Order: sequence, then C-alpha cells, then structure tokens
Amino acid sequence: MPRISKFLATYMSLPLMTILLVFAQASCGLAQIKGSLAYVGSSACKDCHEKEYNSFMTHAKKSVSFRSIERVKKELTEEEIKGCYYCHTTGYGKQGGFVSPEKTPHLKNAGCEVCHGPGNVHIKTTDVTHIKGTLTTEDCEACHISERVRAFRYKPLIHGGAH
Repeated sequence: MPRISKFLATYMSLPLMTILLVFAQASCGLAQIKGSLAYVGSSACKDCHEKEYNSFMTHAKKSVSFRSIERVKKELTEEEIKGCYYCHTTGYGKQGGFVSPEKTPHLKNAGCEVCHGPGNVHIKTTDVTHIKGTLTTEDCEACHISERVRAFRYKPLIHGGAH
C-alpha cells in the first residue's frame, strides 16, 4: 500500500505542478511565445506616458537621431549606413524592428524602446513586467562605447533628466 500511495502522490501531482508552473510563468511574463515581441514606436507610448514622452521628444537628441544618418549618408556606403542603423534607429536587426525609412518610418529614430525594449505586449496588457522600467548605464553602453562618449559628449538620459 505505501508504494501505491507514493506512486499516486508523485504522478497525480504532476498535472497540478504543470498547471502551477504555467500560471507562475504567465504571471512573471515568461510565458510569451518566442518572437511575439515587436517594436511599436515612441508615439505609442504617449497616451500613458505623456510627460515622459514630451520630455524625451523635447530634450533627447535620440528622438531625432536619424537626422545624423541623413546628414552624412552621401559620404557612406550602403553597408556603412546600415551600421549606423543599430544605434540611430529602434530595433534594427531585431524581429519587429526598423527595416527602412520607407517600410518602418515610426522606428527611424532611436526611441523609447531602444532602452525599454519592444513595447507591443506592454501596450496590449499595460503590465509593467513586459517592459524594462529600471535602466542602468550598462543599458546605454550598447551604443555609447567609449569612443562615442568622447566624440559626442554623451550624457546618459538616465542621468540627463530627459524623463
């Protein structure tokens, strides 16, 4: 009898454990289907984050970063221009990110999602676990490497008061 009880206790609890695991993952935002994240553009953030959006659009050079590419593109090859896209657009090279000014004009500047991550799930759910809220200087260092810091007198937005 003890062996049967142990067997039943072990295998009957598996479905329950599976259900609990699924709910736990969903509540933590981990149950997203891979590839479901997409970039929506900074204007999609405006309705809920109007103060931050207006401050970003007013004070952050990133909000018009594509102008830098347009200023120098005559002197660059197509490959060099594409190299600029990684830091001067939103989500270039990532699923649902910038493709070209014609195909994805809403992502042609470095917007909110460059730092906070793709926003489509966050916008649909308004769940804060689906967006990166707390930023560090390490988040900035994907683009702001030491050479660029010296060349452009970089001041991270997290310290610069843009929002």
